[in-house]
Amino acid sequence: MIRFTNLSLGYGDRTLIDNLTGEVAAGALTALVGRNGTGKSTLLRAIAGIGDYFGGSIELCGRDLRSLSAADLATTIAFVTTDKVRIANLRCRDVVGLGRAPYTNWIGRMQAQDEDIVNEALASVGMSDYADKTMDQMSDGECQRIMIARALAQQTPIILLDEPTAFLDMPNRYELCSLLSRLAHDEKKCILFSTHELDIALELCDAVALISPPQVHILPTDEMIRSGHIERLFTNGVVEFNPATKTVKVKG
Repeated sequence: MIRFTNLSLGYGDRTLIDNLTGEVAAGALTALVGRNGTGKSTLLRAIAGIGDYFGGSIELCGRDLRSLSAADLATTIAFVTTDKVRIANLRCRDVVGLGRAPYTNWIGRMQAQDEDIVNEALASVGMSDYADKTMDQMSDGECQRIMIARALAQQTPIILLDEPTAFLDMPNRYELCSLLSRLAHDEKKCILFSTHELDIALELCDAVALISPPQVHILPTDEMIRSGHIERLFTNGVVEFNPATKTVKVKG
């Protein structure tokens, strides 16, 4: 679980999010949505411990973020960034094996148990047949699955993803979000991902965290649809949200 108490963050002298109090539940998939430049990536980086915040607190699984050591963070939270990853001279199983770094011995040698965890992670994302391929031979969607497998191999209770569908076509976007939903429910993980795919988020996610600067509203998906927050944020002369069908239409 991720819990925020009176959290404020931004960059320079600009506040993006102010006085955020709420939580992201374990065993659930939560979408982080909002307009460009409103702080989605900034918030994810703060949760991951690689970005600062102005005030308030973030708790990860009941522990204050600022009290956690680097080793604690590595076993608590995994972060999949939006960057395209192409590692030409490493097999996929070796890339996924990097997720075992917090647990291996001082020379980084994996034991049989670590190898089993890597194989399980690959199987969980449907990539067992790609274990000995290198990522330069694969599509964007396949590479994204490998990076999610690496996060699973890290065996953290919390997984963050920044725009995981950014480079995918529509069928692969839906498939990836379906995979994240299954992992959250089956593995009982707390999964939070930023996205612009509002229609997919409303169909597949258990909850939505909506940034409406400087506030963040975190609600179960059905409550978010009824709340009116989405219409107020996204309904204008260009983008129109239909709460009845959970669809977004671009006009103009």
